[in-house]
Amino acid sequence: MYLYNSLSKKVEEFVPHTPGKVAMYTCGPTVYHFAHIGNLRSYIMEDVLEKTLRYNGYDVKRVMNITDVGHLSSDADSGEDKMLKGAKREHKSVMEIAKYYTDAFMSDCAKLNIKTPDVVEPATNCIPEFIHMIEVLLEKGYAYKAGENIYFDTSKLESYYVFGNQSSDDLKIGARDDVTEDTNKRNKNDFVLWFTKSKFEDQALKWDSPWGVGYPGWHIECSCIGMKHLGEYMDIHCGGVDNMFPHHTNEIAQSEAFSGHKWCKYWFHVHHLNDETGKMSKSKGEFLTVSLLEEKGYDPIAYRFFTLLSHYRKPLTFSYDALDQATATYKKLKNKILLVPEEGEVDEKAVEEWHGKFAETVGNDVNTSMGITLLYDVLKTDLNGNTKRAIVDDFDYVLSLDLLKADEESKGGEEDELTAYVEAKIEERKQAKKAKDFEKADAIRNELLSKGIVIEDTREGVKWKRQ
Repeated sequence: MYLYNSLSKKVEEFVPHTPGKVAMYTCGPTVYHFAHIGNLRSYIMEDVLEKTLRYNGYDVKRVMNITDVGHLSSDADSGEDKMLKGAKREHKSVMEIAKYYTDAFMSDCAKLNIKTPDVVEPATNCIPEFIHMIEVLLEKGYAYKAGENIYFDTSKLESYYVFGNQSSDDLKIGARDDVTEDTNKRNKNDFVLWFTKSKFEDQALKWDSPWGVGYPGWHIECSCIGMKHLGEYMDIHCGGVDNMFPHHTNEIAQSEAFSGHKWCKYWFHVHHLNDETGKMSKSKGEFLTVSLLEEKGYDPIAYRFFTLLSHYRKPLTFSYDALDQATATYKKLKNKILLVPEEGEVDEKAVEEWHGKFAETVGNDVNTSMGITLLYDVLKTDLNGNTKRAIVDDFDYVLSLDLLKADEESKGGEEDELTAYVEAKIEERKQAKKAKDFEKADAIRNELLSKGIVIEDTREGVKWKRQ
């Protein structure tokens, strides 16, 4: 397998720390609101990555956090607490909000055929782990106390901007104009590990710590949850490209300062889904959720197909026209597959050969669009029906597009396409008989018969039926 690594900025051969095993981490949602379909593009592509690894024979353990405390509306330790904001908006407790939107997120994932990670851990489960890591960072001199909060000291690092192209100016993105600079920081890049003196007097969630009652900063959770379940060496860390700085930058800083060695080798970042006005967000325009797409009559799996038609490292622009085109293409492809007759013995050697082609294709930096192209190539072969179906089913483990699952709508489309196909063949046979090409006419009859269609010449014309 080959993956683009955001750290090295090149496609590299994937070599896990422990041969045959993959420790994989996904930055999970902050559960203060519904996930929009831009967020979910990342989770779809991370799902494909995990399934591709398994398809290629790796034993994968995938961990995902749920941020239910500590994430502020600016990623730079400023702005309003997102969870508190959600609780105020809906007049509920923070934990009620967290439960409701965690369940909603999991429901959206299920509708999109996104596999639940092996471990899903809320940040509020891991306060002891956060405190332990902060204690070690203080002992090692990588953290300091100021204004009753605990900060990570970025000046102690040889290199902080590990992904390149970022600067401290990027920290201002997302901050409100009325947010004042934190004068407790020794360096403007330093970040909070633990708040004890909070600007939120009514902060809902607080815990005892060696530094007083308080709550963790956002960045600490992924490092600790990852190490708790995967150990001190991680193979792949996933997230949206907007997590790269400062969140993932800060994760690397604190994790490697804590452990004393390189933490994660490969970083997998999915680019933005944009609407036609720019980057999609929860605060502008129509709030595009899976539920909204369903209300408008779209199948969530058609949205999954739409995302798989492009590469995860390219920004993708969403419009209803583009989704309509993808939906039509998806239905046509699925109907083609459902029309493949269930006939013949499965040619296991052919299945194995196509498995290898697909593993190589999608294993080349998760190239899903080329993987879908291979589906069409399979359908064009002269392999028997059951072999084609077995190969499609094999590919669909990774693509997860329900390609062999006939719902009511696809059954209707299947019937329409079958009728059109049979009628075209009957007309072709009629023209062959007119031209006295009886060999061709018999060949068409036999072709239809091989697909379970019996034709009968009557006084009223040619009639047909299924066997």
